[in-house]
Amino acid sequence: MPYHKLEQRLQAIVASKQVSSLSESLIGLEKECLRVAETGGISQIQHPQSLGSPLTNPFITTDFSEALLELITPPCHSIRSALEFLNDLQVFVYSNLREEILWATSMPCVVESGDSIPIARYGRSNAGKMKTIYRRGLGHRYGRTMQVIAGVHFNYSFSDDFWAMYQYVERDGQHRQAFISEQYMGLIRNILRYGWLIPYLFGASPAVCKSFLHGKPSLLSSFNENTAYEPYATSLRLGDIGYTNNKESMAGIKANYDSLDAYIKNLRCAISTPFDEYEEIGVKVDDEYRQLNANILQIENEYYSTVRPKQVLNDSEMPVNALKQRGIRYIEIRSIDVNAFDPLGINEEQLYFLEIFVLFCLLQNSPILTANEMDEIDMNLVHVAHRGREPDTTLVHNDDVMELKQWAGELLGAMQCIAHALDEVHHCASYSESLKRQQQCALDPEETTSAIMLREMRQHSEGFYHFARRMSMQHYRFFNSLTLSEERRHLFEQAAVDSIAEQKRIEASNSIDFDEFLRRYFAQ
Repeated sequence: MPYHKLEQRLQAIVASKQVSSLSESLIGLEKECLRVAETGGISQIQHPQSLGSPLTNPFITTDFSEALLELITPPCHSIRSALEFLNDLQVFVYSNLREEILWATSMPCVVESGDSIPIARYGRSNAGKMKTIYRRGLGHRYGRTMQVIAGVHFNYSFSDDFWAMYQYVERDGQHRQAFISEQYMGLIRNILRYGWLIPYLFGASPAVCKSFLHGKPSLLSSFNENTAYEPYATSLRLGDIGYTNNKESMAGIKANYDSLDAYIKNLRCAISTPFDEYEEIGVKVDDEYRQLNANILQIENEYYSTVRPKQVLNDSEMPVNALKQRGIRYIEIRSIDVNAFDPLGINEEQLYFLEIFVLFCLLQNSPILTANEMDEIDMNLVHVAHRGREPDTTLVHNDDVMELKQWAGELLGAMQCIAHALDEVHHCASYSESLKRQQQCALDPEETTSAIMLREMRQHSEGFYHFARRMSMQHYRFFNSLTLSEERRHLFEQAAVDSIAEQKRIEASNSIDFDEFLRRYFAQ
């Protein structure tokens, strides 16, 4: 019985009389979305000052582009409170935009050229310059267009009380934080193993505006004169046309998830190992930085993974050092497409399932990933992204071929006990209802978000751009019909004011030149 140990662990948690500690988990959301001009292209307007400094505002920042907003909730004690905060953030943003809309999909609007995408700016401080130069380096390495694909990130952490109880039922005697990090790494390995479920169920990028391809050859089919797609795609964002690290394996370096120490060691190696192709770009040319360095990774964040171990950073601390010093604090799932059918980009049903999925991945046995299994994981993810809804499609599982529908049904069936336990903890039926919905999608691919999106496009005789613009305008009207509470508006306005003051303080405190700042950063 492949899920026998999972059931035993769940029974032990329930028997401990401390199962309520599962209600103390923290959930955070990060949503990326493009500001789009009335003409249909990426906005060229600078990040609005009324939204504060993207360098220091804890709630509203920018990702790769000046026009690519990133909206961040604090860690919340419930799914509903996280969604309410994300909702209010978007109401606030819209109240500060002029003649712009927020794009409703992961894949971008009309992209004239890579040069038309403005790189995010963070001011004159050394920390601000580093963030901009890092993005400039991404543009040189991968092209700017790949960097404006948006997504939703799901952050999750179990409570201290849960970990104390779980370590007791597991009869583990090591230091608490060592146990926590070990368990999170096992959870991450399972998210990688079974993570193809997320694009299958929630993928919402089966099509793309042809302008995204810039006339380059593509294996995608033509939906109409302006739209490329794949008939059975779920998430092209996670497929071959999305942002992936295509150099690390060539250089012999790939993240190692055997343990936290192994993961840190591999990333440190990638950050410090030169790569010929990036050396050809140059680092500092004519007194201007093109990238932070010419190594396989400029910094850890460049390594693309569908899930990351995370720790809260102190000032200019390197993420690998934070993980080494204080262990894993939470995990970040990064494989979620922006849901075009919901103004928030994600909904309660999805989040209830993601919480079930995280607990399943923690309690299920998680052996070390072999090189062969890592290859299977990569192949399965790309296959689901491009052809996940194809009838009788198969995946590779432990060197065997297995029908996606069968494997999905087996995994979702094994999650029923977890959904029931979470229902009991939260005094609701939401988890079981969400799981039932995902089981329907496993049986019938036409029930998935990606299938519904293509069906709508056909019914309205519209390509990707016109579908995405129609949904964006619906969301625009939705958010502009809402008003914020005085308390929430004051919070966001004060955060904007404080962040600008903090950026000025950081800029005024610069005591060394940027070259020395960068040397000290990497000397950590």
